[in-house]
Amino acid sequence: MVVRRALFALLLPALLGAGCATVPAADPVARRALAPTGALRVGVYLGSPSSLVRAIDGRDAGVAHDLDAQLAQELGVPVRYERFDRVAQVLSAMKRGEVDFTVTNATVARARDVDFTPPVLQLELGYLVHAASPIVNLAGIDRPGVRVGVTEGSSSSVTLARQFRSAQLVAVPSLAAAAQQLRAGGLDAFATNKAILFEMADQVPGAAVLPGRWGLEHLAIAVPQGRGAGRDWLNAFATRVRGSDALAAMVKRAGLRGTAQD
Repeated sequence: MVVRRALFALLLPALLGAGCATVPAADPVARRALAPTGALRVGVYLGSPSSLVRAIDGRDAGVAHDLDAQLAQELGVPVRYERFDRVAQVLSAMKRGEVDFTVTNATVARARDVDFTPPVLQLELGYLVHAASPIVNLAGIDRPGVRVGVTEGSSSSVTLARQFRSAQLVAVPSLAAAAQQLRAGGLDAFATNKAILFEMADQVPGAAVLPGRWGLEHLAIAVPQGRGAGRDWLNAFATRVRGSDALAAMVKRAGLRGTAQD
């Protein structure tokens, strides 16, 4: 179930003070294109620092959560967060016109349904294994009898379905369900970006994120198709925020680990 709540965009001084070049104020045409209801409806899902988590101060945090709050401030509109269980639900809501913005992995398949800005951040893709697992590296994953969990509708599920020759992919409905199955021994490993994996490892005693990576996620701002009037302004925003001190502060506040530099 989607839980909706309306919030006005905050200044977030600790995040937005220094290090991010000023983005020109959006003109009325761009504002109407990007926030057609008069509020910026941001799609987030709990459990990923790239989307939404609880910060150490007890408040909501996450790259999508904080970056889109900055975006709403630049647009001069309030922000409203739409909460979902997983990213596939966010993207489905965006296709229906119920969500205006999110931050997620920009893949070719997803670009058929939504529009992306240039990437703002890269994350390593990897595996989490349970405490009793004999698997110690990536070479031990794609073998007969190994059950690898993936979130339903995720880009990892699509990519690994093409890559695996022997391992069995197991679709799970949520990150919470994946953690439970790892604890119970129903999965041998779980695959997604390392930002999520490190969060899950904190919740599953003895679990470990394997060294190395099997790919990269290129995180970008996603918007519904048909918002072309705001595209130039939005792309300029994404380009300027990439590598900025403001984005680094958001990453730190969310406790996001597993970023890649190349």
